[in-house]
Amino acid sequence: MLSPDLALPEVVSVARDLIRFDTTNHGGGRAAGEREAAEYVGAYLSALGLSPQFYEPIPRRTNVMARVPGRNREKPALVLHGHLDVVPAIADDWTVDPFAGKIGDGMLWGRGAVDMKDMDAMILTSVADILRSGDQPERDLVLAFFADEENGGVEGSALVVKDRPEWFAGATEAISEVGGYSITVGDRRAYLLQVGEKALVWIRLVARGRAAHGSSFHGDNAVTKLAAAVAALGRTEWPVHLTDTTREMIARLSDISGTASDDADALAARTGAASGFLRATLRTTTNPTGLTAGYKHNVIPDRAEALIDVRTLPGTEDDALDHIRRIVGDDVDVEIVHQDIGLEVPYEGDLVDAMVAALHRHDPGAPVIPYLMGGGTDNKALAYLGIAGYGFAPLRLPADLDFTGMFHGVDERVPLDALVFGRTVLTDLLRTY
Repeated sequence: MLSPDLALPEVVSVARDLIRFDTTNHGGGRAAGEREAAEYVGAYLSALGLSPQFYEPIPRRTNVMARVPGRNREKPALVLHGHLDVVPAIADDWTVDPFAGKIGDGMLWGRGAVDMKDMDAMILTSVADILRSGDQPERDLVLAFFADEENGGVEGSALVVKDRPEWFAGATEAISEVGGYSITVGDRRAYLLQVGEKALVWIRLVARGRAAHGSSFHGDNAVTKLAAAVAALGRTEWPVHLTDTTREMIARLSDISGTASDDADALAARTGAASGFLRATLRTTTNPTGLTAGYKHNVIPDRAEALIDVRTLPGTEDDALDHIRRIVGDDVDVEIVHQDIGLEVPYEGDLVDAMVAALHRHDPGAPVIPYLMGGGTDNKALAYLGIAGYGFAPLRLPADLDFTGMFHGVDERVPLDALVFGRTVLTDLLRTY
């Protein structure tokens, strides 16, 4: 798959190639594995004259890294990282084969087109642009492509940081996904720059009762207890709680929209298709995502379980868990399946200035807004090495495209010209920062 399609921009053909590797990750150790995709990345990097290193701590869960020497070796290294796994896709729900890498209607379609094989391709081709020209980036670049991000990085970045910290020697900052893309505020295009991530707490609710025949009169039904708890938690409307980042985001949305308001929800709602994504950054969210109970239609089970995806604002995890326990009540246990940290870094400094300037050189006058992402990235693992992480995958998107709705969604797709824009902006940044 290393032979480029000369009829397509290289960033598109590389992203398409990566989509065609089925790297589905069901979580909990159930995954197709990233090995073939990592080998593709390694071969691409080798063709640029780099020396990729691989780390596969668990069979088929492959991570790959290469270091690109910069002109100024005195400057701290910059990490550019992406993940190679994707969430599952149910083919029958899609308009196209989710792993075919179809191109149509000016879009690249497929699982990973948005999350995040588009950015993987932008990283690879931006570095290629610089090296093929005989130039170097301004500083050392550490290119890392991780396994298992869609499972919280348990079998990917967490193990790389633990076992291969030398890969990131001298690095102080990192760039990855879910930032740098455009949204529409009223009738104006603006860009979101991600400077924080909510904490992740995956919990399991467990209700216990007494097993019995399905026809009996029964007052100790585990399914009934669980259903009440799931409904109560899923319907909880958590209050708005602003952080430094979201307070700045709301202020800038107010300026751009020309609406003076203290209503953060109302201002976030003015961002069109991105509004649901941004409103989630203003509060804790608790979304039920899975149910397990019973084994036969006429048997009342003695145990029922639910999975809840909890995302809290940084530093509020313990308070949120205490509140969750009060909501579900004493009859339901709350078990933590996986938990990681929240992040928030200042919207200031040389890297922020450089990212904003790179966007402005290619889309003059477009406002850039800091935001706190509702999800998480492998920046959380790198934070344990003291590396400050940002989201900057620059994409100039059409106003009517529900881009944020395609993260883990059906018919995931990205405009071809947005990929070309992103490669251009990222190359510019790496040459100058």
